[in-house]
Amino acid sequence: MVDYIAFDSTQALEYVKNQTNFFAPDAELTCYEFGDGNLNLVFRIHDQQQHSVILKQALPYARCVGESWPLTLDRARIEASVLIRHGEVCAQTTVKVLHRNDTLAITVLEDLGHMHILRGQLCQGHTYPNLAIDVADYLAKTSFYHSDFYLSPAQKKALVKEFTNPELCAITEDLFFDDPYHRSERNNYPNELQPHVTALQNNSNLKLAVAELKAKFLSSPQSLLHGDVHTGSIFVDQTNTKLIDPEFGFFGPIGFDLGSFIGNLLLNYCAQHKRAVELPKRRDLHAYLLNSIQTCVAQFEKTWLQLAKTQTRDLALQAPGYAERFINQVLRDAYGFCGTELIRRTIGLAHVADIDGIENLRARVEVQQQTLLLGEQLILQAPQCDTKEDLSQLLLSLLL
Repeated sequence: MVDYIAFDSTQALEYVKNQTNFFAPDAELTCYEFGDGNLNLVFRIHDQQQHSVILKQALPYARCVGESWPLTLDRARIEASVLIRHGEVCAQTTVKVLHRNDTLAITVLEDLGHMHILRGQLCQGHTYPNLAIDVADYLAKTSFYHSDFYLSPAQKKALVKEFTNPELCAITEDLFFDDPYHRSERNNYPNELQPHVTALQNNSNLKLAVAELKAKFLSSPQSLLHGDVHTGSIFVDQTNTKLIDPEFGFFGPIGFDLGSFIGNLLLNYCAQHKRAVELPKRRDLHAYLLNSIQTCVAQFEKTWLQLAKTQTRDLALQAPGYAERFINQVLRDAYGFCGTELIRRTIGLAHVADIDGIENLRARVEVQQQTLLLGEQLILQAPQCDTKEDLSQLLLSLLL
């Protein structure tokens, strides 16, 4: 068995050339590293005919921090396995795994270089007509087919064990539910925001609601999640959508992935107040983002309930009205988790370019104030909403 080593470009090229058959034996290959992620090395290997693949390798530490933050290499196994399982039920929106080597923490993937990373495109004011439907389809199908509604108890318990991911879950637990609500050296925000952060951290009702969300995250293995559905993990073009990077995958509450996606659209919504200078353009982008959220939620619910109606295998869960009750709670959870995404991306360790790319400090702080308030109110008020219409009205009341 080959021991783990972190690759450079030459080693990545030689690995693909010698250990796979993606290219002709006499092909002239070129390789370069291009990833800017927090945890991994990413290489593109291509031949003279522009055929290419992506080699991703996990590092034994968080790249954004350094070797002082060690991480398990097993996350590469989990990521590849999530992609394979999700791809089996939603191939059209899941990046394809071409090869894996769990010992070297390597996954070789189809190259999506002809597409664009959603976050950058939204920041530039581009819109994509199929985004909301595609993401809803992915989230509904992957969560239903890995839930108790479809899997046998034995299958589900075996998969929960297979996808136990304590180290990366611990990152989420700290960054989403702990750090922003207490003094933490990992928190990162300008001094001008301190009064708002202090008020947030002194809000006992908010901290109680966050505790309930964390408890659900810790103890509700409802389905196999992607675990990190943000706009930097989604590739798009005008006809297709592909999700990548589920190394935070685990069995958790279904609303978490949906809430993370909604939260990232809202981060961009708030940022457009200062990014889109011309009022007509800003209005169009705001309308697109709000419509995308509402469409995604509605389509997610519709698809999930249709699957539950026709493919639920558990007899008890077939009880009339139970699936509707279940999915209503999922949606409430989603808006709560959305609130934690807004807050942690504003004052926690990992920010987003949507906001940090606003050069004017005063303008950036104004956006951050809005995202903190929006996140706080979603966390506090979502549990009182009975339907998706109530949740939609809540969101509209906070934005308009």
